[in-house]
Amino acid sequence: MRADLHLHTNASDGRLSPRELVEMAAGEGMDVIAITDHDSVAGVTSALEAALDFPQLTVIPGVEINTDVPRGEVHVLGYFVDYSSPELEGTLAGLREGRKTRAQKMVAKLGELGLSIEWDRVHELAGDGSVGRPHVAQAILERGYVSSFKEAFTKYIGREGPAYVQRDKLSPREAVKLVIEAGGVAVLAHPADIEALDSLLTELVSVGLAGLEGHYGNYSTDAMWHLDLLAQKHGIFVTGGSDFHGLDSDEIPLGGVQLSGGGVERLLALGERRTNGLSPIR
Repeated sequence: MRADLHLHTNASDGRLSPRELVEMAAGEGMDVIAITDHDSVAGVTSALEAALDFPQLTVIPGVEINTDVPRGEVHVLGYFVDYSSPELEGTLAGLREGRKTRAQKMVAKLGELGLSIEWDRVHELAGDGSVGRPHVAQAILERGYVSSFKEAFTKYIGREGPAYVQRDKLSPREAVKLVIEAGGVAVLAHPADIEALDSLLTELVSVGLAGLEGHYGNYSTDAMWHLDLLAQKHGIFVTGGSDFHGLDSDEIPLGGVQLSGGGVERLLALGERRTNGLSPIR
C-alpha cells in the first residue's frame, strides 16, 4: 500500500490546488493520501470531488494544527475530521487570523532589516488560502534577498531568525481535543525533535492521541526506530508522510516516504469506525 498522510495544498501554504494534488497522487500510483493543510480544511471538499475521477485512490480529509510549547512548536494532525463542523471551522478561522497578523509583523520586521517586502505580495501569494511563513519566504526569494527558499527561513524567518514572530496558538492538548471533538483521529506530527517527547506523549495519549508520525521527511533509520519504540511503549500506531508543499525542489516528493502498512491500516480502520462507515473516502 502506497500512502502519504501529510500533504498541503494552496488552501494553506502548498503550491498545488487540491485537484492538482490529487491528480499528482493518482499519477504517482498512490493508494492513500491525506489532505492536511495548516489550520484549514478549505481544500478537503475539492480534493474529495477530484478523487471521484480516480477510484483507486483513497483520500482522507484532514488538517494540521500548529500548537505551541515553551521552547518550540508541536503540530497535531487530525484525520477523518468532520470538515463541515462549525465548531472546528470557528477555531481554525481564529488560528488563520493569527497567521495573518504574524505574517504582517514579519514583513514589518524585514523592512526594519532593510528587506523591502510588500504585504500585498505576500497576501497575493497566499491567494484564498491560509497565510503562512512559506509565502513570506517566497516574497523574500522573489526580491533576490536570498538564493533559495530554505535560506529565507535559515537567515530571516526561522525560529532563531531576526524577523521571526511568535503567534497565538492552541496547546497540543487543546489541539488533540479539538480533533477528537470534530470526530477525528489525532496523530502527533514530525515528533523527532520535540523536547521531552516521552512526557508529552504520556499527556496527549491520556486525552486521546492515537498515533505519531514516525516516518517523515528525511528522518534517519535510528530516529524512526526510536519513534517506533516510543509508539509501542505508549500503545499508539505509527504513520508517516512527506509534508509535501510543492514549493521547493529540495523537499521530499509526494510519496517519498516509505510507510509500514500496519499504521496506515489501523488509521483507516479507526476512521471507518469513527464515521460509522459513512466516510467520504473510498
